[in-house]
Amino acid sequence: MKTAHDLVTAARARISEIAPAAASTALVAADLVLDVREPDEYAAGHLPGAVNIPRGLLEFKLSGNPAYERRDLQIVVYCKTGGRAALAACALHEMGYVSVQSVAGGIDAWIAQGGQVAKPAPLSFD
Repeated sequence: MKTAHDLVTAARARISEIAPAAASTALVAADLVLDVREPDEYAAGHLPGAVNIPRGLLEFKLSGNPAYERRDLQIVVYCKTGGRAALAACALHEMGYVSVQSVAGGIDAWIAQGGQVAKPAPLSFD
């Protein structure tokens, strides 16, 4: 029986991972920056311009959405430490997306190297 660690290790062998330092350039060139963490994690802080689609909903949210039909979209995907993003990148490849990169070490590594984090504005009822 394979463990989650085994699945992530196998996924990492099949995908393109980029170092956090190189992610800045990839983010600018990306058509889609995907944060595959849960909504509460995203709300606590995310990469600027990222769209939040949790890993468990990824295939369902992308399928049939006209904004994501092009299989040549430049996609950068990340999570907290890289595991969910590696699995997501594999799924995206299996769906036919040809240009997918995963941020090695996830948002934790991004923050550690000084990367910017955006936070949604709090709701105001004024």
